[in-house]
Formats: sequence, C-alpha cells, structure tokens
Amino acid sequence: MQYKIKKLLSCAAAAVSAGALYIGATAASAESYPTQPIRVIVPFGAGGTTTILARMMADKLAQGLGQPFIVDNRPGAGGNIAFELVARAKPDGYTLLMGPIGLAINPAIYPSLPFDPLKDFAPISLYGGVANILVVNSSLPIHSVKELIDYAKKNPGQLSQGSSGNGSSSHLAGEMLKSRADIDFMHVPYKGGAQAMQDVLAGQVSMLFDQVPAVLPHVKSGKVRALGVTTTTRSSGAPDIPTIAESGLPGYDVNVWFGFLAPHGTPQAVITKINTEMTKILNNDEFRQKMISMGVDPMPSTPEKFSEFLRDQTDVWSKVVKDSGAKLE
Repeated sequence: MQYKIKKLLSCAAAAVSAGALYIGATAASAESYPTQPIRVIVPFGAGGTTTILARMMADKLAQGLGQPFIVDNRPGAGGNIAFELVARAKPDGYTLLMGPIGLAINPAIYPSLPFDPLKDFAPISLYGGVANILVVNSSLPIHSVKELIDYAKKNPGQLSQGSSGNGSSSHLAGEMLKSRADIDFMHVPYKGGAQAMQDVLAGQVSMLFDQVPAVLPHVKSGKVRALGVTTTTRSSGAPDIPTIAESGLPGYDVNVWFGFLAPHGTPQAVITKINTEMTKILNNDEFRQKMISMGVDPMPSTPEKFSEFLRDQTDVWSKVVKDSGAKLE
C-alpha cells in the first residue's frame, strides 16, 4: 500500500514538474516571439481593401517585431476557407487572420460552419472601419440612389449587383437596399471585390458595393459612378459622396470593420505583444493620416474589447440577415 502511495505521489510530482517545464517553455517561447516569419491570412483575393490594409499593417509589424509578416490571400466561400484555415492552425502566433466583418455575418447566412467565430479565435485588436461605396457602370443612365430605385422599378430584371462573395458586407449591403427600397436585382458573387469591379468596369455587371480605398480610384477615373456611401455619416475619404441614408433611405447603415485574430489557444503573451505593436502603429500620426486619407477610420482596441465587439456584431448581423431575407445564391 505504501509503495502504491509513493508511486502515485511520485507520478503526481513528475506531472507537476512537467507542467512547470511546459509553462516555462511556453513563457520563454512567447517572450522570444517571433523567431520566424508570420503568415497573415486574408479571406479575399489580392487587390481589395482587406489586402491593401493587411499589407500596410504587415509592413509595420515586420519593422516593429523583426520578422517578415507575409500576406497570404485565401479567397472563397465568403471568407470561410480562410477562417477555417486559421481556426485549425497551430496556436503559436505564426498564423494570423485579417478578419473582416464576415466573421460576424457568416454564422447567420451559412447553414453550418466548420468553426465557431466566437470560440475558435483569439481576438488581438480591431484595426479600422470603412464605408462601402455604391457604384454603377458609368454607361447607365443612373446618377443617384433615387434614380437607381426608379430604374430598378421600371426595368425589372435588368440590374445586377456584383459582390466580394456570398455573405460579405457588399452582398448584404445590396440585400438591405432591396429590402429598404422594395426593389429587386440579381446578385452575382465573386471571390473578391477586385474581380467584381473588373466586371462592373466591363459592363458585365451593373453595380457594386465595395470599400472606399478600393473603389475611389475608379470613381476618380470616371469609369464608374458613385451614388452613395453605406455609413450614416459621410466618409472622410470621400466627403463629396452623399450617404445612402440621406439619399432617401433613412436608417440605412453598413459599417465595415477589420481586425487581427489568432487561433484560440495562442499564448496570451503573444497576443499582448502583437496588440501592443498594433496599438503603437494605429496611434502613429503618419499611419493614421494615411488610413484616414483612404477613408478608413483607425479602431485600436484591447483583445477584450475586440472580443466583446465581435459578440455584439454577431447579434446585430443575425438580425439584419433575418430582416433582409438574405440567402446564399
């Protein structure tokens, strides 16, 4: 009996010792982080706003933390391919997600997901918020939101809306417009806003909702015509473009946000280190002004605030999807 007790105590002591060694190794690993390149997974194709912002932040994080931050575009399934990749990645801080608003939207619009946005990720920091701009091909006889609504009612079935993917903010911005204005048009999902824009420019698709930084150059070139921004206040990057709300649809509001996340289980010290660096970058005057000039408002936050924000946004978009009747096509 005494032998068994001694053996049990010996095993327990060994387990405690092993646990202490593991914690010590993890702490040491987190302290020296990063020691190799970090992948930043972007859920859309190259060329869109999410990629533009991801590259801006990646460059600055690389300077501050001393390792390359490599942007890796993984488009498809409304962002779910990228989300699942990161959710299943090793939680060591070397695979991060440039998480868009789709993290909050997709649980409501996809019948089943192989990951849980609220349980499978460790929020690091919010990054920024930006409006979508509604644009139409410049050959269309449409110069305002009111004219768009009138045209859709007089020409049923003739308008089509490109989007950056099923369940994306650009998709749901169109669904909200349909619902609020009592009109209909065909939704054409793409694997990113840049691809959708190419077909709008070519006249294959009538219109598109996409973020200010990606759309504004095409508006300035005259190849597409801007009708309105989706936020309740005008964009700092495009102050001359009216809001859709002030153009006859009061209460219309789609504010697009981005943030950095890691897989659940990533050491807190690693999360804190990246958050500290992101906060420093987002509070840098030069970086902030560059964002604002693009129409993106900086949104630095603690991991805890981002987690709370994601939970609230998931509730908000669940109601929007239900009220609009949005569905996969």
